[in-house]
Amino acid sequence: MDGAEAAAQVPGPDDQGFPARRAPRCSGLGELDALVPRCRACPRLVAWREEVAEVKRAAFQDQEYWGRPVPGFGPADATVAVVGLAPAAHGGNRTGRMFTGDAAGDFLFAALHTVGLASQPSSVHAGDGLTLRGVRLTSPVHCAPPANKPTTAERDTCRSWLSAELDLLSPGLRAVVVLGGFGWQALLPVLAEAGWQMPRPRPVFGHGARVVLPATERRQELHLLGSYHPSQRNTFTGRLTMPMLVDVLREAAALGGLPVSPEAS
Repeated sequence: MDGAEAAAQVPGPDDQGFPARRAPRCSGLGELDALVPRCRACPRLVAWREEVAEVKRAAFQDQEYWGRPVPGFGPADATVAVVGLAPAAHGGNRTGRMFTGDAAGDFLFAALHTVGLASQPSSVHAGDGLTLRGVRLTSPVHCAPPANKPTTAERDTCRSWLSAELDLLSPGLRAVVVLGGFGWQALLPVLAEAGWQMPRPRPVFGHGARVVLPATERRQELHLLGSYHPSQRNTFTGRLTMPMLVDVLREAAALGGLPVSPEAS
């Protein structure tokens, strides 16, 4: 096989195999974060995110939408990961940064700031100066889905990005906070495939869920912590309160060896 034939067999951004072929080859998070926005593997998600970016919400008519997959956000040496659901149509899909520009992100960053893991309590746009300390934000699906509901096929196609990201974080990763049942169900098979041993029966999601995945020959001990997603449905009804989320993040920070702000004690 000559070089041209070999190149023709490498999936392009529009091919379903693009994430599975490209993500595992990334040698660092910088390379992964640069590749994620190129992905066009899920036609329904591509059409939706680009339609939203063109039509826009009235309040953001003067802004240029990102309109592409949103990569993870946070330092490469993070010891804590926060796994959500997917970018919001007028949040991450607009700003290009995970959890930035929507109500759920406002709630999450306020909690992270209280614990001492975020430099400021709000996240408005990608150039607002916000930095994270010891924590990285990501999601099982990197494109904004219609009605905030990815299909199982879209989740599975996108899985390689999450798997590669957690693998690159794994040397220092100590705890993962999972926001919502969708993220929990998406994450468990990724961790099992990555070499962590899953308890039997498989852990059930719930706010306050705590699971310890023991160390193996390939992986060190990892703590999973469950929290309700900071969606407006949950926060407006009081199903998830700020103290509840702060408590989970504070525990994750302690497990990750990160100092906690006195305000969160």
